[in-house]
Formats: sequence, C-alpha cells, structure tokens
Amino acid sequence: MHLIDLIEEKQTDILNIWLDLIINTYPKDAQGFLRNQENPFSNPVGNTFKQDTAVLIQALLTEVDPEILSNSLDNIIRIRSVQEFTPSKAVSFIFLLKKAVIDELRDELLEYRLFGELQEIESKIDNLILLAFDSYQKCREALYLARSKELSRRTNIILSRFNYAVPENELDVSAE
Repeated sequence: MHLIDLIEEKQTDILNIWLDLIINTYPKDAQGFLRNQENPFSNPVGNTFKQDTAVLIQALLTEVDPEILSNSLDNIIRIRSVQEFTPSKAVSFIFLLKKAVIDELRDELLEYRLFGELQEIESKIDNLILLAFDSYQKCREALYLARSKELSRRTNIILSRFNYAVPENELDVSAE
C-alpha cells in the first residue's frame, strides 16, 4: 500500500477535515455560516475554499498545471490577505493540510510504515506554503498600492478645492 493511494482513496475525508480546520481559524460567529451556507453567491468564501482546496489536494496526487495550482492558492490567499490575519495566520491553512492527512491516515501510516512517503507528501505541502507566501506578498503589495492611489486621489481632490494643482507625476505612487 502506498500513501498516494491512501490519500486518493480518502481524498474526500481529508478534504472535509482540512476544510473544517480552516474554518476553525475564523471567529466562532462566522464558522457556522462558512460551514453550512451552501449557496456560492451567499457564501463565496466557503465556496472558494471548497473548490480550491480540492485542487490543492489533487496537487499532492498528480502533477497539476502550475497556473491552475497558482490560481487556486491565490484565490484563497486573496481572501485571507484582506482579513484580520497576520501573515503567518493567513498562510497557515496549508500547514493544516499536513494535520488533516495525518489525522485521517494515522493508523495506515503506522500499519504500513509509510513515514518515508509521508516526508515526500510533507515536502509537497511545504512547497505549497512557499507559493502561498509569495502569493500573500503580491496580494498585500496590490492592496497597499490601491490604498496609496486612493489616498493620492483624495489628496488631489482636497488640494484642487483650494486651487492648488499638484502635477500627476508627483502623486503617482506606482512610479516609485
């Protein structure tokens, strides 16, 4: 028996454990909604988590197109980067995948002595973590740039009310 086969066999259970662990990172009042609201329009966050975590688990089993993998990570990171999470908490959901795999397959890991294969899976998850950090940084930079542009726009409006014109290039934060 190989670990990849076990993960594939129990993929749905691992995914459900992982989703539950991710949802537990949110405040208690949001957890019920994220878990129970099935409508993707009412619960886009929960829907994104369900779809994109499935892609990430698939990346443990087979080669997933790097663009698809990156998009799935980015979708989750975009959500968590604008919420009240520290950077480490924003990407910590990937560490929870290790816990989900081990929690679901603990008996099989011991019975079949799959610790070498577990290290390979954990290495793949570690690579996902590195990609998530990169994605998080890009999201935060984009957010900072958007906020800076908005501040610049508002400053220009205020200054124009006092008949003081500032050349566009002096307030353009994207040129810096």
